[in-house]
Amino acid sequence: MSDQIRPFKLAIPEDELVDLRRRLHTTRWPDAETPGDWSQGIPLSYMREVCEYWADDYDWCRCEDLLNGWDQFQTEIDGTDIHFLHVRSPHANAMPLLITHGWPGSVLEFRHIIGPLTNPTTHGGDVADAFHVIAPSLPGYGFSGKPTSPGWSVQRIAIAWGQLMARLGYDQYVAQGGDWGSVITRQIGVNASAEDNPSCLAINLNMITERPDPDTMDSLTEFEKNALAAAEHYKDWDSGYSKQQSTRPQTLGYGLADSPAGQAAWILEKFWAWTDCNGHPENALSRDDMLDNIMLYWLPGTAASSARLYWQSFGNRSQEDVTIPVGCSVFPKDIFTASRRWAEKRFRNIIHWSELDKGGHFAALEQPDLFIGEMRSCFQVVR
Repeated sequence: MSDQIRPFKLAIPEDELVDLRRRLHTTRWPDAETPGDWSQGIPLSYMREVCEYWADDYDWCRCEDLLNGWDQFQTEIDGTDIHFLHVRSPHANAMPLLITHGWPGSVLEFRHIIGPLTNPTTHGGDVADAFHVIAPSLPGYGFSGKPTSPGWSVQRIAIAWGQLMARLGYDQYVAQGGDWGSVITRQIGVNASAEDNPSCLAINLNMITERPDPDTMDSLTEFEKNALAAAEHYKDWDSGYSKQQSTRPQTLGYGLADSPAGQAAWILEKFWAWTDCNGHPENALSRDDMLDNIMLYWLPGTAASSARLYWQSFGNRSQEDVTIPVGCSVFPKDIFTASRRWAEKRFRNIIHWSELDKGGHFAALEQPDLFIGEMRSCFQVVR
């Protein structure tokens, strides 16, 4: 294994884009939904509209230029190439921030926050708010390598991220995550809590999955009742994707890897269901932002490899305590929320607790200004 850090630059061949447009133009569409709304999935009319735009008007080169405008690298960790953004602040005392995406996200979730976090003085902040941003692509996602054998669990990724930060020369840093990034970052916190001199000083999570103890169920607040109702809705009506990905990711991959419309629908539905969008995803996210993210699944063909993280780790969340400082940023339309008293059962040193008034699961992409404020407020405590 080499610990070399290699510069990475995207250059997608034109013939891949030609093939994408051809596939979109020849999509075999299903019949329309019977209720005429989103209750059976994405309406046919909207899906056709998006794919027509994707084929005829969408500009991948704009997105490629955006990614290449940041410093990108690959390095081999535990036998797998890890792709990551490493955007350094121009300010000398910036704090290293390791930030992790989930499914169906990518490093492009952070597109609107990287500038303000790394160079706050040009975005309404103070020099004391500066961060170096390190954003890795999960194994099997984006332009990271695809593991060829089982074993890349949440626990293994958390260890790999620690190795990445050490390889970059950061002996102290903070970490943040949502979705799988929340689970991985929580595990980083568990690992750091067992160390005498931890490198990770504090973590922040924007998906809080802690649940109540049975003895508190008869004294639930309205917030807690709503949190449990949302979790029950997710279980009953919104978790079918996770059952498929956690049991048969390979079978799913055959369809999604062959059909850009299918891959897009699989992801776009979550941009509708998990955002604070008032019924339509483009009320929360721009069409280009969503398609750019989908391209990081389509171009490297990660339908199956990204889903395998569910097969490996879904339902195996750590129950261990985190004793290093923890910040919790609770966005109201996230798929899981929790009250502070639930979180305090496992997070023994909460230094920041915030319940935001808008935003959903893709917090950094939906509400970048609020998210930036959360990072600055949370981690100023440990600077």
